[in-house]
Amino acid sequence: MKASAADQQELLRLQAIDTRLAQLAHRLGALPQAAPLAELATKEDSIRRTRAEAVGVLEDAKAELGRLESDVSMVEARIARDGERLTHTSSLKDVSALEAELVSLKRRLSDLEDAELVVMEKVDQAQGAVDAIDDERAAIGVQQSKLEAERDEAAAGLTTERDQAARDREVVAGTVPEALLAFYEQRRARGGGVGAALLRQRTCGGCTITLTGSDLESVRRSAPDEVVQCPECDRILVRTDESGL
Repeated sequence: MKASAADQQELLRLQAIDTRLAQLAHRLGALPQAAPLAELATKEDSIRRTRAEAVGVLEDAKAELGRLESDVSMVEARIARDGERLTHTSSLKDVSALEAELVSLKRRLSDLEDAELVVMEKVDQAQGAVDAIDDERAAIGVQQSKLEAERDEAAAGLTTERDQAARDREVVAGTVPEALLAFYEQRRARGGGVGAALLRQRTCGGCTITLTGSDLESVRRSAPDEVVQCPECDRILVRTDESGL
């Protein structure tokens, strides 16, 4: 690849900014609030899943209670109907049948009401479980808000510096030829964030290996506009008056 010496040296400016951006990102990620916030996020996610299960239990209990209440209403309506019929019949056969049915219906009503009380208790317990989870989530939310406010205050200066560095990068990157910039980005992705390094006194600034023998001679013979790479780390080697060639 060919690129003017001046364009190649612009890569050193770009690399310095990229290194600074990486440092700022690390510092922002290493703020003392970051770890407890991550723990709270994990805890909140777990509690959210637990709440979904608890709500499912509550909805099932409410549905069961609704069915029982419907059955109770139906039995009460039949008791009222049979009671009304009993007061208006003079047939001994009908009276006997109605009285027997009323005994059966009242027994059924008693059983339903007992079951209803049991399920009402289940609903209360399930609702209590959901309420307790909501209280816990609210407490976590308070902790998160407090830590986020502390984090944002601590990060304000770093964020401003990061944003300025990002703007500076955009300006510098705009001065680098597209092909050279793409090659730099490729090297940077493979080189742990370092795509270009100064060759100072025959030593690569990326991997600190000193060039000797045929490697050194190959770099010496390369034209100034030839983009050369470190034979050890494969990063772009930027040559200047400090290179010792």
